[in-house]
Amino acid sequence: MTNFTPEDLLLYLYKETSEEQTKAIETALSKDWTLREKLQVLKTSMQRLDKIIVSPRTEAVLKVLHYAKESSTQEA
Repeated sequence: MTNFTPEDLLLYLYKETSEEQTKAIETALSKDWTLREKLQVLKTSMQRLDKIIVSPRTEAVLKVLHYAKESSTQEA
């Protein structure tokens, strides 16, 4: 049995494996419950990452606004 790395499973999830690799991974998944568990963890992580909303901290926004105000008054 071939050992698949987490990177192999990620490629599989993103459909970036060759047809041969895909078949090998699917065969291994049908026989190896630990590999299925690892795949499920990666799937869950992908779903959580898709839900993350990233926004800058208020402090960072205020610094940018302050910098913009300073530079606009220097140009005038």
